[in-house]
Amino acid sequence: MPKAYLIAQIDVHDAEAYKGYTAHTPGIAAKHGGKFIVRGGKMDTLEGDAAPGRTIVIEFPSWDDASGFYNDPEYQKIIGIRWANATSRSLIVEGAE
Repeated sequence: MPKAYLIAQIDVHDAEAYKGYTAHTPGIAAKHGGKFIVRGGKMDTLEGDAAPGRTIVIEFPSWDDASGFYNDPEYQKIIGIRWANATSRSLIVEGAE
């Protein structure tokens, strides 16, 4: 079974308020076997339009684990913090076998 990756591009508008979201996501992701591969950091756009703000990649053991993280009631309880303080795009992709 291939791994799955949750990829998010996030442009944070209120960094202080956004901390209420980032303080909880690692623990919730870990509960579903998730491991942060990329969490912001240096980025250089080589082609196309520049991605806004931060790029996040979380590796999960499976598609079901990645979906379980996103749909976890604990995560759903804090997702509004991200929506209120950032513009973002999130997706799950299947890893190569």
